[in-house]
Amino acid sequence: MTTAVKPAAASTTAAATKVTKPAVAYWLYFNAGMVFAIVVVGGLTRLTESGLSITEWNVISGMKPPRSELEWNEEFEKYKQFPEYKILNRHMTLEEFKNIFYWEWSHRMIGRFIGASFILPGLYFASKGHMSKRVAKQTFGITCLLGFQGFMGWYMVKSGLSEALMKEPGAVPRVSQYRLTAHLATAIAIYASTIFVAADIMRQNKIANGKYPASTASMLNNPILKRFRIATHSLGALMMITVMSGGLVAGLDAGLIYNEFPFMGEGIVPPSDELWSDRYVKPSDNGKWRNLLENPTTVQFDHRTLAETTATLTTALWLYSRRLPLPKNVKMAVNTMMGAVVVQVTLGISTLIYMVPIELAAAHQAGALALLTSNFWLILALRRVPL
Repeated sequence: MTTAVKPAAASTTAAATKVTKPAVAYWLYFNAGMVFAIVVVGGLTRLTESGLSITEWNVISGMKPPRSELEWNEEFEKYKQFPEYKILNRHMTLEEFKNIFYWEWSHRMIGRFIGASFILPGLYFASKGHMSKRVAKQTFGITCLLGFQGFMGWYMVKSGLSEALMKEPGAVPRVSQYRLTAHLATAIAIYASTIFVAADIMRQNKIANGKYPASTASMLNNPILKRFRIATHSLGALMMITVMSGGLVAGLDAGLIYNEFPFMGEGIVPPSDELWSDRYVKPSDNGKWRNLLENPTTVQFDHRTLAETTATLTTALWLYSRRLPLPKNVKMAVNTMMGAVVVQVTLGISTLIYMVPIELAAAHQAGALALLTSNFWLILALRRVPL
């Protein structure tokens, strides 16, 4: 017969033992799903080159798309005032403009929906006392991150609307790769925070109700898992760095060069004068470090190297896990992570060699978030349990 971890001692004060209601965790998981969706839609907005179609940021009035032909023409005229139209899309028709407009409008509307679905139910749960003080503070922090994310989105778009682009020879009107990557990083921070808070609520409920199997707790508290736990966290950090490097690739359209694998031109490594080109060095720079962030060749090479390293270390961690006494949930998590990395590498190579088709590129971005999610699951499944 399987025993369970005993609930907190009765002598503990009510304030200290208060556990957040499971409904709060389900609400947070729903919002995490919505954040996953908006990241994918954001990727599609970028891939369809729709992100600069709405040139204003109106939180309330911007919720209503143009309805009449007059309103559509007014919106189109606004778009015509900016570099993307003047440099790239001078032959665009109104119907073509409507297509890119709706992508960006949908992206913004999902963002507004996430904001409302965080704030309104959050206020309700807090007012009804369904949250512990700790969880209330955590959800407030996530809500603040959401507000910052809205600001980052507009800050990113503004970089692609700058008239300075008209004065740069050969300039491509697109958003700053730095701001795009920061926008992506904030989205992932919201996503991760929401999942971790929700998972902790469910875990605390299990422990408080005495439903956590004592045998599982004993296995998780085994000192032999210390190295495995550290390696799992370290791998998660590497995955995050790899995803951020992917943001730079997207921002620079670096996936459109060297569309073969594993070679880049005649070798595994591109020529050094391409990797460390003087073209990207500014007079104030001390060295050629700017190539790492602004040279499409170097950025693609870095992303490839990070992805290959991530895949190799994930495989090594999976093999190591086979030698350890792990609970069933942990085994499922590490196996899922191994499967996710195989799918993600396949998607990455396919996206590259087929020259970044929208469907594959969007799947690759979703795959990155799915791989991170599998790592989150593993980290959470490995948490020690108080006996």
